[in-house]
Amino acid sequence: MKVVVCIKQVPDTKGGVKFKPDGTLDRGAMLAIMNPDDKAGLEAALRLKDQYGAEVTVLTMGLPKADAVLREAMAMGADKAVLVTDRVLGGADTWATSSTIAGALRNLDYDLIITGRQAIDGDTAQVGPQISEHLHLPVISYAEEIKVDEKAGTVEVKRQFEDRYHIVKAKMPCLVTALSELNEPRYMTPGGIFDAFDKEVTVWGRADLKDVDDSNLGLKGSPTQIAKASDKVKKGQGEKVTPDSADEAVQYIVGKLTEKHVI
Repeated sequence: MKVVVCIKQVPDTKGGVKFKPDGTLDRGAMLAIMNPDDKAGLEAALRLKDQYGAEVTVLTMGLPKADAVLREAMAMGADKAVLVTDRVLGGADTWATSSTIAGALRNLDYDLIITGRQAIDGDTAQVGPQISEHLHLPVISYAEEIKVDEKAGTVEVKRQFEDRYHIVKAKMPCLVTALSELNEPRYMTPGGIFDAFDKEVTVWGRADLKDVDDSNLGLKGSPTQIAKASDKVKKGQGEKVTPDSADEAVQYIVGKLTEKHVI
């Protein structure tokens, strides 16, 4: 079985975010981590490797420094890594990103593609399903449990859905988007770290993408344009009250909740 996991290097938002003049994130100026949903998807793939001996390939699109997140994935147990990087791919929205990744995936053999549900820098949850559309694959999103029947060639997913869940089965090849709640990702091992830096990361550029038109790539190929972007808005100081009794405090809170139409 061959599993490809699409991962993304995202800004560590705890350290704040920075923007370029055109409104896009200045990724080169920020500390970066592996996207949490993607890491859960990687762990799911590694468990398939443990169970079935699956070959796990990780793929990312990003700046050259995204090599670090690929090596982290290999230190966790991934077998191969592909970095798609090119200046013409910069500033991509979800459409251009999914077009790029699909173009790279057409170079690979796979039975199952796993992506995170969404990235913490965009929160759109669009790229995974868009990739499946580009590749004409069935997709199961919001996976909180994944089971594979290798002999039958099927994947069964417990899919989160509002106040309940779905059990959905699909024939492979297919694509699954993973929730961070899917599992607890393993840590890198010392031996895995040494091995990861001995392995070669395959680097692809624009010329390596299959069946993708230039009009669908990068900032120019992005139909979504950012009108305005800003860091987290700081909240003003709240109202401070000192009630004389517990009953007065309760009355005040209930009054405020009523005023805001919460109750």
